[in-house]
Amino acid sequence: MSKKDYYESLGISKDASKEEIKKAYKKLAKKYHPDLNKGDPKSADKFKEINEAASVLTDDKKRANYDRFGTADEQFQGFGGGSGFDGFGGFGGGDFGGFEDIFESFFGGGGRRSRKKRGGPIPGDDLRFSMTITLNDAYEGIEKEIRYNRLGTCTTCKGKGAENPDDIETCEMCGGAGQVTQAQRTPFGVFQTTKTCPTCRGEGRTIKNPCKTCQGDGRVDEKKTLKVDIPAGIDEGQSLRINNEGDAGIKGGSYGDLYVQISIKTHKIFERHGRDLYMEMPISITQAAIGGTIEVPTMKGKSTLKIPSGTQSDTVFRMKDKGFPTIGGSARGSQMVKVIVEIPTTLNKKQKELLEEFEKASESPQKKFFDKIKNMF
Repeated sequence: MSKKDYYESLGISKDASKEEIKKAYKKLAKKYHPDLNKGDPKSADKFKEINEAASVLTDDKKRANYDRFGTADEQFQGFGGGSGFDGFGGFGGGDFGGFEDIFESFFGGGGRRSRKKRGGPIPGDDLRFSMTITLNDAYEGIEKEIRYNRLGTCTTCKGKGAENPDDIETCEMCGGAGQVTQAQRTPFGVFQTTKTCPTCRGEGRTIKNPCKTCQGDGRVDEKKTLKVDIPAGIDEGQSLRINNEGDAGIKGGSYGDLYVQISIKTHKIFERHGRDLYMEMPISITQAAIGGTIEVPTMKGKSTLKIPSGTQSDTVFRMKDKGFPTIGGSARGSQMVKVIVEIPTTLNKKQKELLEEFEKASESPQKKFFDKIKNMF
């Protein structure tokens, strides 16, 4: 009877699903993989332990026997009995490869290892360009011309990297695979490690006579000028994606994309919150008391706003459809106007007399206040 607790080895509960088992195994396999712990013999034992646990718990029949009897059936005892986990040379052939190969072999259902295609086209990198515009530009939309540097396809060799297509040869070191495999026998079995080919640097090909313009890279530095349409309604921090304006790809790969990130300058009057605009507008005591119509600045010039009599300071009025549009839409936000009643700091003689006369004709606000709370005393 096996005394090993496979669930404990993987750090999972006994009712763990198969997906949870796979996830736990992947995490531990990366942690204890011998290629990453060459100086730690304990990691080799731990890797064998989690291999054995995973081989049992991901097989429904073996797991059922283990849960019932405390052991899988006899052929799965240890590492040499046909379990498919042959020590460190397991996974059907003794070649670790990369982590992706391990997981594909173990969880992929057929023991086949996936290999990345070597020597094929590689897409170019995406680029980022930062642009600062005004609030008015964001409100109306605008076309801007930008200049930036990128890698473009070499026009001399059409991106092939060679003066003549016949100069491109299959790498003799790796046979075009872009990788080389080294085997090493140890007390735990045969280790096979796969590394990038040092001759072709993973390309799978070599160039006998590189293009003199691009030195064999197939790409050259170029200065790019581009007109960019900034749509009305764009907001701070948003980006515009422009297809195929990034770096050129390798070996005929597609161009990357250009991302234009937008910053908006601070406005002297307006603050933007989403589609709405906020501003403060000063009014006089008379305008607040009597009411009337005042002029208010908007993003499209002056507009009028009705102030009702008795308006208090800090009252906010909404002006519909004076805010920002949605990108590509017709709906607009509002302009929010907070009125600030200005108290004069200096008065001439006539103004003072009029205010005093007004005060005598008015009921004292303090009296109204105490009348309201008289029952409290």
